[in-house]
Amino acid sequence: MVTICCLMVLLSGYLLCLSFTGPKAPATPVTFVVPAGWPQPLYDFKQNPLTTQGIALGRKLFYDGRLSKDGNFACAACHQQFAAFATYDHNVSHGFNNSFTRRNAPGLFNLAWQKDFMWDGGINHLDVQPLAPITDTLEMAENIDTVLNKLRADTAYVRMFSAAFGDEKINTLRMTKALSQFMLTMVSANSKYDRVMRGEDSFNLPQRLGYEIFQKKCVACHAPPLFTDLTYRNTGLSVDPYLNDMGRMRITRKPEDSLKFKVPSLRNVVLTFPYGHDGRFYNLMDVFEHYRGGVVAGSTTDALVKNKIPLSNFEIGQLKAFMYTLTDSVFLKDPVFSPPGYENRTPLAPGEHLHRYQY
Repeated sequence: MVTICCLMVLLSGYLLCLSFTGPKAPATPVTFVVPAGWPQPLYDFKQNPLTTQGIALGRKLFYDGRLSKDGNFACAACHQQFAAFATYDHNVSHGFNNSFTRRNAPGLFNLAWQKDFMWDGGINHLDVQPLAPITDTLEMAENIDTVLNKLRADTAYVRMFSAAFGDEKINTLRMTKALSQFMLTMVSANSKYDRVMRGEDSFNLPQRLGYEIFQKKCVACHAPPLFTDLTYRNTGLSVDPYLNDMGRMRITRKPEDSLKFKVPSLRNVVLTFPYGHDGRFYNLMDVFEHYRGGVVAGSTTDALVKNKIPLSNFEIGQLKAFMYTLTDSVFLKDPVFSPPGYENRTPLAPGEHLHRYQY
């Protein structure tokens, strides 16, 4: 009887202690800062408020190879920070089981201003986008339920999901929202061009001349500050006979959308080569040569390029000088976008890629 009474007293004391611990502390809010002069974002932050804990969770997920079937392909395997989160020097990315993906990996930045994603606009919300590469047999090739079970078995993830969302539940929605929170913070708005626009810097002569040429011949599709109008256009590319990629028409099933692809941003453009939806243009000179002489005029070719764009060698040189001013070195080197704990790792050798490490 004494033993039972002692146990009851201990249990009562334990429950009393629990009652005084109170609810779990809420996640710490983070304010999304819109650069001066930029439009308001299209992403609805009310449905997924940024928090310190949510961003940290998304960062860990972004660099975790366990989101792929064999553990070798994190999101960061195809989206490398030093290449503005594109795939450096590859026309298409490598995927599971020595596969090659179907399209060139675009840079990831300024996603809060986009309403749809992929080269063909086939995904209409950032929170849904990660599901495509995770489950694609040529990319990460994993099953979502298997991914979630891996995360649930990891006590560090259990703690991080609890800190970000208030309890230990790990599900698809929370996983993708955390990834969105991290990717939404990838804002590239501090290039030399931006500093010039803010009155903090100035163009040299070739850059200024290139900017003037750009405003006359390029700005209709690549409008600042995003340097894309986010439309879908047929820029006169012939069909790749191997990929047979018809672009936007694959989504809409409309013949008038044949060979239309999203206009890419020119921010950080000198680092996101090769260019085009299939990476067919290895360098900027290839792109300029296409527009001044290689455009294939078809029924859906955009009127702005159908008759080609007259560009002299001098103009191309000045345009290239201007495009270098769109490189955001702060963004490319910011440690908040690097792998968790990366600053404590052995430095990369010259030319070595981030995916040397498994996360």
